[in-house]
Amino acid sequence: MEMAGLAPGPFGGMVLADLGAEADVFVEGFRPGVAERLGIGPEDLMAENPRLIYGRMTGWGQDGPLAPRAGHDINYIALAGALEPIGRAGERPHAPLNLLGDFAGGGLLLALGGCAALVERERSGQGQVVDAAMVDGANLMMSFVHGMHAAGLWGGDRGENVLDGGAPFYDTYECADGRYVAVGCVEPQFYAELLAMLEIDEVAEQLPSQLDMARWGELRDRLATSFKERTRDEWAELFADSDACVTPVLSPWEAAEHPHNRQRQAFVELDGLIQPAPAPRFGRTPAVAGRFGPAADPERILADWGIAPEREGELRSSGALG
Repeated sequence: MEMAGLAPGPFGGMVLADLGAEADVFVEGFRPGVAERLGIGPEDLMAENPRLIYGRMTGWGQDGPLAPRAGHDINYIALAGALEPIGRAGERPHAPLNLLGDFAGGGLLLALGGCAALVERERSGQGQVVDAAMVDGANLMMSFVHGMHAAGLWGGDRGENVLDGGAPFYDTYECADGRYVAVGCVEPQFYAELLAMLEIDEVAEQLPSQLDMARWGELRDRLATSFKERTRDEWAELFADSDACVTPVLSPWEAAEHPHNRQRQAFVELDGLIQPAPAPRFGRTPAVAGRFGPAADPERILADWGIAPEREGELRSSGALG
């Protein structure tokens, strides 16, 4: 059961529902203390059902000096140190949509916490509160960068490191038609295949070696010149069967039509809308999209929850059910 809200809470609920959850999980996304004032806080609901998993979806968490303050994805990832490294060298940080805080560090963290709490409940018989704060999730997503920094492999400014657009072999390039390809050939064997596919002779052209950071600008210019020679889709066709790690940069609306996504049925149509299919995939108990959407059978769902038909009528007349 989910209190209506925006972005991270509904996304976490959708993930749980797609994966088959009809368990005792309650999700709210109010500022700290609001649910308690409404009489639907953890103590209120868990007094009725001690096995309840109570999911709290917030930006700043339930405590700390910022807990009562407003914010959005960009604020949470800024405080987590996740926004500062994103952007081109010499330019201001650039928000990666609202994917990192709202959905990766928020909704997915909530769904994972809910699943973990359900597993633990099978041992203890008790529910518990899951405090899913987007700032915590964004911190967690930066674990790899912290590890790279500690190992001395991430020390440059924004846009000057291997995975942030600083390396010419991990970047995007404009094509003849103004669209783009993504290049991600980090390993030397994949990089060598890239040069071969582009018909670039590293020795004859006296290009710098792959990891010569001081001359990355020269290498980027040479790659940019090559990619300008064909359209995005021409490059996509050429690199489709190679290990050079080159792919077309697709719009969200193009992605559903890509042959790989079509074969894997990575998108589904629900209520006339093309949407991403549930993930991950299960071998024995496949996820089903839209289980609680407009096409769902409310009578079956309520019956599964032990709500009698006459009680359903009362709930509908009171406005508790739409």
